[in-house]
Amino acid sequence: MKKVIDLNKTVHELFKENPEIIEILKEVGFDQIANSNMINTVGKFMTVKKGASMKGINLEKIKTFLIEKGYEIRE
Repeated sequence: MKKVIDLNKTVHELFKENPEIIEILKEVGFDQIANSNMINTVGKFMTVKKGASMKGINLEKIKTFLIEKGYEIRE
């Protein structure tokens, strides 16, 4: 069964549901996401979509990477 990730949820919510998501997001370019302070502050209002836009990371690249890691994407 695939894991589902809702890109409209905050990074903090995603972390609570799937702690391994942090390492996956780090691999795709969210280099400071592994910092617990970031997850517990900025992560409470930052979504993957917003973060991708701010960091200049192609959202389609992130989606493809998540699918390759076994996730089903919800938006």
